[in-house]
Amino acid sequence: MTEPHAFMIEAAAEAARVARGVGADPARLSAPTPCGEWDTRTLLNHWILYTSHGLEHRALRRPLPEELTARDFTAAPDWAGAYAEQLDRAVAAWAAPEVWEGELDLGYEKMPAAEVASMIVKELAVHGWDVARATGQEYRCGAGLGAFVLEVVDRYAEVYRRYEGFAEPVTLPDPAAATAFERALALSGRTPAR
Repeated sequence: MTEPHAFMIEAAAEAARVARGVGADPARLSAPTPCGEWDTRTLLNHWILYTSHGLEHRALRRPLPEELTARDFTAAPDWAGAYAEQLDRAVAAWAAPEVWEGELDLGYEKMPAAEVASMIVKELAVHGWDVARATGQEYRCGAGLGAFVLEVVDRYAEVYRRYEGFAEPVTLPDPAAATAFERALALSGRTPAR
């Protein structure tokens, strides 16, 4: 549990930094993203919902209220600050070792809590990169977090593809020179650029 929680802390801190870097320009929210048909607003709302509210609710074993799933988080004046605060609450909810034990009922199936948390860390990082790319920012990912995300992407890539969460893998020009995070992005159908 210690290592995945440390990666969750790292990914959440970078997500908060990237969110603050989006800025207040409304035109930026309609910009395209690496996520198919989604504009930046749609991507941000998905990212905020599942990686902060969803992350906390999973730890507490509570379903997401319908009010949250319908909310436009980006409509709030300081949505990035609110996201950072919610991320802090979510990460704190996963601090207790017992939260990582047992299974979570996702409504359509049960999965080990640690696997669900790992997938949300992947969402934090990969969608964090998407937001950074869409808004002209750099995404910073340490080697350990990158390797962790690659492991999760590799394990679930075909499932994500089945539900159109990932595109087909991208071939890297020099895979041996790529970081683990760049390989994770490519495997998820994204084109990392140096």
